[in-house]
Amino acid sequence: MPDDAARARRRTGTGIALALALVLGAVLVTGLPEDDGRSPGGAGCRPRTVASVTADDALTSEFARYGDDAARTDDWTGGDGTHSVRLPDGRLLWLFSDTYLGRVHRPPNPVGESTAWRDTTAPLVRNSAVLMRDGRLEGTLPAPLFPDPAPDRWRWPVAARVEPRSPGSAERVVRVLLWVRTAGQPPWIYGVPTATEVATLSLPDLRLESVVTVHDQRRVADPSRRVLFGTTLVGEDGWTYVFGGDDGRPAARPASHAYVARVPEGGLGDPAAWEYWNGSDWQSRARPRPVLGDGRRTGVGSAFSVVRDGGTYVLFTMAAGAEGLTTVASYWSCSPTGPWHGPVEAFAPALPGDGTAAYNPQTHPELSGDGRLVLSYDVNWLETTGAAVMLSRNVSLYRPRFVTVRLGPGR
Repeated sequence: MPDDAARARRRTGTGIALALALVLGAVLVTGLPEDDGRSPGGAGCRPRTVASVTADDALTSEFARYGDDAARTDDWTGGDGTHSVRLPDGRLLWLFSDTYLGRVHRPPNPVGESTAWRDTTAPLVRNSAVLMRDGRLEGTLPAPLFPDPAPDRWRWPVAARVEPRSPGSAERVVRVLLWVRTAGQPPWIYGVPTATEVATLSLPDLRLESVVTVHDQRRVADPSRRVLFGTTLVGEDGWTYVFGGDDGRPAARPASHAYVARVPEGGLGDPAAWEYWNGSDWQSRARPRPVLGDGRRTGVGSAFSVVRDGGTYVLFTMAAGAEGLTTVASYWSCSPTGPWHGPVEAFAPALPGDGTAAYNPQTHPELSGDGRLVLSYDVNWLETTGAAVMLSRNVSLYRPRFVTVRLGPGR
């Protein structure tokens, strides 16, 4: 039987920084076919790059304040997989994957360090959701919000969107993309990619109404070729573009591929409404073809983010090679299907100390404006051995950090 730390790490993915950062630290391919004119873009598209980056201390501190609050024992105290969506009443819904609940204790910790800490027996759940109003976090929904679909199988929420219940409907709901993973053996210690699902939450009470599978990958024999969609969503001209990736195994295929699907507004929860880019056109039943990555030297990890700046699509992911543990790179395109250009600029977000790594850069357009773009990144302990213990000794290590990015003209 594994020890308690290993069990906790396997349940929560707290060693995910090392495994995912190596996958996320892959560079996008730039030598892709030229746009055939049938995809969005056009005259408004121009090269973009990162002009400046500043720490967003207010948002980072707000998650620290909320996580350290010991008034409740069933609320969020740390997590990763940070995504957000603005609700019609103005609230912001924050979604997280592996999450610590429980109580946080003031410093010093049990070994005398001046850090807030939690018990190693603190509850661990696969996903959670926290509500923010007017910049202040105010409560955690009952967790996990999305129950496990089967033993040894779990759901990680990724991007979300408020949309009509069905195309043309006046009633609105929240659609949340879910990644389903199944417990596996090395190299799949953080789960075998299994399926993409879409959950529907009612408004305004955020009650879970349904979960539907939109892209089942269980018949794809090679797990490294299974595609999970939903790392990021971009809306344009009545379509929602849904980006995803596969899980290239570092030993055999160092770079993962990126893919894109599209769905008419209001159709995210309808599997029949999904269309996948097959390399030359959108088709509903075709196996998706990569829009980024050659599977050998170049590619992109499964957790990246895309945002529109005018007519330009800008993508953020971890940089290639060893810098993928510390550095965020950016790319641009005139279309979600490419060609993608870059990297045009990279930056190193602040880390809380030696032995930590950054991963999962995500943009938050609902918090952005006036030329500024809010971006979060997750932080974790680099070494998988003893990670759960370290994250309990210092609760600040497993929480999102935020920066404000300003984009400028690129080349």
